[in-house]
Amino acid sequence: MNERRPDYKKYPPRQAPDRSIEMVFGLRPIMEALQAGKTLEKIYLLKGAKNTIVSDISALARAAGTPISLVPNEKLDNLTRKNHQGAVAFLSPIDYAPLDNILPTLFEQGKSPLILVLDRITDVRNFGAIARSAECLGVDAIVVPTHGAAQMNGDALKTSAGALTRVPVCRESNLHATLRRLKDSGLQVVACTEKGNETLEKATIDMTGPLVVVMGSEEDGISPELQDLADARLRIPMIGQIGSLNVSVASGILLYEVLRQRLVN
Repeated sequence: MNERRPDYKKYPPRQAPDRSIEMVFGLRPIMEALQAGKTLEKIYLLKGAKNTIVSDISALARAAGTPISLVPNEKLDNLTRKNHQGAVAFLSPIDYAPLDNILPTLFEQGKSPLILVLDRITDVRNFGAIARSAECLGVDAIVVPTHGAAQMNGDALKTSAGALTRVPVCRESNLHATLRRLKDSGLQVVACTEKGNETLEKATIDMTGPLVVVMGSEEDGISPELQDLADARLRIPMIGQIGSLNVSVASGILLYEVLRQRLVN
């Protein structure tokens, strides 16, 4: 008599790290890339390394708004087996746009700007899906933080269906200061949060004028300091038992409401 074997869960094999984004390694090549004006997604430097070239790289990266991570040698060895000299960087597949240049141009064109701010959204596919919805629904620019944002790589570009090459992406070192600057420029700030005091279908807020939409982290939503700057906090009504939506889905719902109001208007 054959004994019945127990059923074991079959898990898919772990995916290899994404290599679709071009790597630069070595102190001198990274410094030359920065001096040539190349857009770097991120720079990894050996923790504790101190020399003139490291100092120069750090200064150039700060001026360009490129994030730097100080990491142990094991991390660098995991990124590449080649002689990295304590420095590895990834080239960005897009050029980040300066937000301060975009806003005046939109006003000069007679448009009501629609800016999407993403607070610490780190999942690459969520980011790409949000960008796709943003392009379809009329977003003029996407703003992400310098630190704590999804990596701009091949997966993000593929998921966005090319939207990340069409919608300007702006990298800002301080989202709190950026939101204040946008408010001072006359933009209304709307935060989409489960803790919102109005539901989307009952809200009377007019979103046809210059507008900033803020979406928050997959883990804990929009940070409190950014919520405090919002002119309105909206939540999406739900009747199911699961208490939250994927952030890319929630982004699409709120951006559709913005477009609907603007089309009706």
